[in-house]
Amino acid sequence: MDSLTAAPVSDVLTRLFDEASVADRKLYEEFADGSAFGGESVSRLLEQEAKDYKNVYRNYAGNFLNVSAEFGRFLYVCARARQAKRIVEFGTSFGVSTIHLATALNDGGGGRLVTTELEASKARRAQENLEAAGLADLVDIRVGDALETLRDGVGGEVDLVLLDGAFSLYLPVLRLLEPHLRPGALVIAENAIEPSTDYLGHVRDPDNGYRTVSLPFEEGRGNEMSVFTR
Repeated sequence: MDSLTAAPVSDVLTRLFDEASVADRKLYEEFADGSAFGGESVSRLLEQEAKDYKNVYRNYAGNFLNVSAEFGRFLYVCARARQAKRIVEFGTSFGVSTIHLATALNDGGGGRLVTTELEASKARRAQENLEAAGLADLVDIRVGDALETLRDGVGGEVDLVLLDGAFSLYLPVLRLLEPHLRPGALVIAENAIEPSTDYLGHVRDPDNGYRTVSLPFEEGRGNEMSVFTR
């Protein structure tokens, strides 16, 4: 069974990708010409995030900053291959990646997706989109700082983690989740860019219990997949 290509999921995703292309066009043009973040480098952005990631992130409250359709399909395939029953997502936004992951749970017989979103307005939109896709009953959207909303656990062992929020929080969020990772759990980080040395250094060090590989598609996005081996 594959619901990604059937209504209502396919209809909702088509609409969201269309909306995202309009909402994020100007921002991606700024990325392309180097003027994003006021002309500052990604390293400078990480420094800003380290000081006040909430305000940095809130500058993009109107942007989707979503995964591509290709990456969404990749997430679906990973979740199905892992036979995931519990997934954690850092960075819901308007729910594009959330829908791909929740569809994988649904098609695999059910499960639970815990997803986190700093911006309440985005979380509301994501909830509406999940309801339109018929997937809301599989998803727990936690609104607020992920370091707080995930602190008390996620209800059980985790089969897959998607990191797609503030870059500087990838490692702190992962450390919160590590006690809950099932052996063989997948950790997928979108935009795990090279200046994110703390995160990449952690998952690329076998002593920390991971085997990791940089994904060979969407070149330049810094996508990294790791398997938890403990």
